[in-house]
Amino acid sequence: MTDTIWTIQGGRVLGPAPFFIAGIVNVTPDSFYDGGSYPAPETAVAHARQLVCDGATILDIGGESTRPYADPVDAPEELDRIMPVIRELAGKPVERHDCIEVVPAISVDTYKAGVAATALDAGADIINDVSAFEYDPELLDVLGQYKPGYVLMHSLGRPESMQDAPRYDDPVEDICRFFERKLEQLDKAGVPSDRIVLDPGIGFGKLLEHNLAILAGVERFTRFGLPVFMGLSNKSLWQGLLGLDVGERGNATQVGTAATAMKGAAIHRVHDVRSAMQTLTIVHALA
Repeated sequence: MTDTIWTIQGGRVLGPAPFFIAGIVNVTPDSFYDGGSYPAPETAVAHARQLVCDGATILDIGGESTRPYADPVDAPEELDRIMPVIRELAGKPVERHDCIEVVPAISVDTYKAGVAATALDAGADIINDVSAFEYDPELLDVLGQYKPGYVLMHSLGRPESMQDAPRYDDPVEDICRFFERKLEQLDKAGVPSDRIVLDPGIGFGKLLEHNLAILAGVERFTRFGLPVFMGLSNKSLWQGLLGLDVGERGNATQVGTAATAMKGAAIHRVHDVRSAMQTLTIVHALA
């Protein structure tokens, strides 16, 4: 396994490192796993700092749930949720568990051009876009202007309809063709390739068999020479495969994290950073 480097907003370089962990900070009332757990900015900020202490390099802040059948949120409400948290965290060092101070990279989970631009102006470093700039085409212009770190994720449809009978010929090859097309658009918009990581979008317009095919074929996404970003933490595929309720999926998440890391996934978006840090440390120690 080779170390990973990711260039983000302002030319800041993350790494080289064997892996990166993106800790999830949901500032939402309705996210599938921890919606409503951090309703006030101060509780979300405290949670975020604990994630960094546990080993997160990246904090992924979201103000709108994109779980299947979630209701959309307008830009002003999304900004009201995330901006106080971003302002408290952006550019500020946090002491890790090993007593080293680090400045976490701030990722914003949004598909809206206006939200992305406002967040980047406030010090965010990465845009994590579940839509691949399809829900709001103006986002592509924002990416070209700011050149932040960018998570290019595959989704088949919008959250309110993406699980309505999704179909693929070959999930991995279909997603690779999608990435090829989107990478061409990003290049034409002036987004450097070293800003981009690829997320196959577990659970976004995929049935259980599609998700399992993607996890089994993760190494095929490395053909692009870009880091692979994986978001499988506590997702419903573990219910479909193992019959696990939301609060019972921690062990399955760690097994999935280990397996995808061994297949080439370099960046892992998780709720339980402490456990993921242990899992990934073991995987890379044995590689």
